[in-house]
Amino acid sequence: MPERGEAFAVVGGRLLTGLADVTADPAALEGAGTWAVVLTAEGEGTFARFDRCTPLGPAALAAELRSRAHGPWPGVELDRWKSSLDRDGFERAVTAIRDSIAAGDVYQVNLTRRLTAALPDAADPVALAARLAVEHPAPFAATVALPGRDLWVVSASPERFLRRRGRTVRSSPIKGTAVAADALLPKDRAENVMIVDLVRNDLGRVCDYGSISVPELLATERHPGLVHLVSTVEGRLADGRTWADLLAATFPPGSVTGAPKLAALDHIRRLEPVERGVYCGAVGWVDGTACEGELNVAIRTFFAGSGMIHFGTGGGITWDSTPEGEWHETELKAHRLMALAATADA
Repeated sequence: MPERGEAFAVVGGRLLTGLADVTADPAALEGAGTWAVVLTAEGEGTFARFDRCTPLGPAALAAELRSRAHGPWPGVELDRWKSSLDRDGFERAVTAIRDSIAAGDVYQVNLTRRLTAALPDAADPVALAARLAVEHPAPFAATVALPGRDLWVVSASPERFLRRRGRTVRSSPIKGTAVAADALLPKDRAENVMIVDLVRNDLGRVCDYGSISVPELLATERHPGLVHLVSTVEGRLADGRTWADLLAATFPPGSVTGAPKLAALDHIRRLEPVERGVYCGAVGWVDGTACEGELNVAIRTFFAGSGMIHFGTGGGITWDSTPEGEWHETELKAHRLMALAATADA
């Protein structure tokens, strides 16, 4: 079994071990080596460079996580989680956003709430990651364990924030969630198209003029217990632009902010009583040597530190939103993962 307290990351089908450096400076991503990346929604970065990078398939990655978990997952019962916004507070915030839309201040605001519980004694978040790898696989799943920083991230994200291969960059925002494709609403499609426009503008700040395209619009993707509407925006990074430039132009992800982005962020700061932390930030990897990498949007994501564990849920509010419907959407998005986190390993 790996030594307790060893830093590692499982990101993008890679096991990263042998921690060599940790920095908050995104400029480091242009240097040689493989980095695990954790960005909070507020823009605080943790960039951890590892000496060893081992490609592993899904079954091997799940086994690796099991081998690194120090004890079974004890479960965190549902009644132990406290929401940063109760139902009344959340529904009042939805109404306030709709009032702002009517006044012409914004078109869409992503409203979220954060669930928090005490982490049981000796509970290892890596054990939760091992469970999710088997019972809730996700295309942009990531686990980052940095005990020296008191930081554990367990992400089952279905959403790509950024992929970079040389100068080609793409983003695949999710907007629109339902239990089945025939339950998606016109509101969901409108949300998605608005965010596609926002992402096109964000990428346009650092990409060659005329290189932005939308190769996929309003595709339906199936995930455990849910379907999502997903679009893809692609561009060619301008000469001389770096990871730091790309992040500065596009972060936070448009799908978890709203449109216009700056106005939406003002509403989020005013209406959400606590910072989002890693939730709605980004988690992933960067290979500085190969000039490539991929970051998720940190939704469906647990993060732990200081003896607490957190999980966020939310959705995009438009004029067609109803307070009751948006509250139920937050419950729908959280239901499966919270149920898995609540159950102790046998």
